[in-house]
Formats: sequence, structure tokens, C-alpha cells
Amino acid sequence: MRELDRQSPPEVPVCAVVGAGRLGTVLAAALSTGPALKRGEPLPEAAEVVLLAVPDDAIARVAATIPAGPLLGHCSGATGLDVFGDREGFSLHPLMSVPHGSTPDVLQGAGGAYDGTTERARATAQRLAERLGIAATRVKAEDRVAYHAAGAIAANFLVALEAAAERLAATAGISREQLAPLVLATVEQWARLGPERALTGPIARGDEGTIARHRATVAERTPELLPLWTELAALTRELA
Repeated sequence: MRELDRQSPPEVPVCAVVGAGRLGTVLAAALSTGPALKRGEPLPEAAEVVLLAVPDDAIARVAATIPAGPLLGHCSGATGLDVFGDREGFSLHPLMSVPHGSTPDVLQGAGGAYDGTTERARATAQRLAERLGIAATRVKAEDRVAYHAAGAIAANFLVALEAAAERLAATAGISREQLAPLVLATVEQWARLGPERALTGPIARGDEGTIARHRATVAERTPELLPLWTELAALTRELA
């Protein structure tokens, strides 16, 4: 049987990536003709797009130093397009954490957001997203902060919550490695089934005796976590 032809990645304009951090390094490897540039380094003459992978509070300042000609883009989740002033530009934010040492395939299958000041800018952002393997949705300026805050809850708060669970588990001699399979399975079930069907445990079952014992043990062993436990128990009751 003849092997099916694989679809070629979309053609994208010549990109220069400014910002040699974790995300900038990954973007440069996937999109650029050269390595990620540090701020202030000269741009390649052939660059048609300059993609800024710099901290949010530096975007406007760095954008102002880019000479006229290339289309500007930034990779911030919460920042709008007003940082470009009157210049044409776009944003493209991958909804994915990028650890140190990541390769471009870390972005394959990620969600994300884009926007642009013109039709051309938005089309460019979409093409770059497709090349990176990002399933990006247009998120307008008034929705950017809500989008980014949701991502922070889903990723950053999850890590903080698991650190809290790890702290309590350690008082019983249980390690992070032993908790991890439960966490990974639960996240997979949430993604596949949705929160209501994925929820298990004593609150979902209405086991009030166990819930009371949980609260008392948290208060005794990790009292600093009791306010967090109380808020999350209330949120879990609403979901259940």
C-alpha cells in the first residue's frame, strides 16, 4: 500500500527572534535562520518579521529600537498590541510551559492565542502558529488578561497546589514520586472527561466524616495550609 504523503509545513516569512531565553531559543530554532538574538544585537538584513520574546515590560522599549520595515510581533500572553504604537504588528503566545533545554517539539499540540493590528499581521501570526504546531485562537485585547490568568491558574497554581500536597504527604513518609501517578492520571481524566466527571474523593461522595478528619489533620500537621484547604474544599463542593 502506497505511503501517504506527509503535508509540508507552511511557508513562513524570514524571522529574526529577539530574546535568548527559553522561549526565544525554541522559537529561533523552529522559525529563524539564525540563533535567538540578544537585545541590541543587529538584525539580519533579510528579516521580514521580528519576533520579540522578551519580558512584558521590555516589549515597548525593544520594539521602539527596531528599524522600520519588518513586521513586529511579540510573544506575551497578557500584553496587547498598543506596545507597538502606530506600527503594524501581531502577538503570538503559546499556551505551554517551556523548561530549560527544550526543543521546538515542546510546542507541538499546544494551545495558544494570537491577534494582529491588520489582516496581514493576523495571517502572519496564524502561519507562524501553524509552523510551530500551535492550535491558536484569536483573543482580542479586552480578553487577553483573562486568557493569560486562566493559563496561570492551570499551570502555575497547579504546581503550587501539588507542592502543598507534597508537603503534607511528607509528614506521612510519602514522596512526590508516589503522588505523581495520581496527579498525572487525574489531569488526563480532567482533559478527557471534563471536571464534573473526573472529580472523585470524599467531597464528591459526601463522606463528611472523612472530610472532617482531613481538615483536622491539615490543621495539626501543616496549619499554614489550612486556609488553602478550606477554600479549595468549598470550591470542590460547588463542583460536586
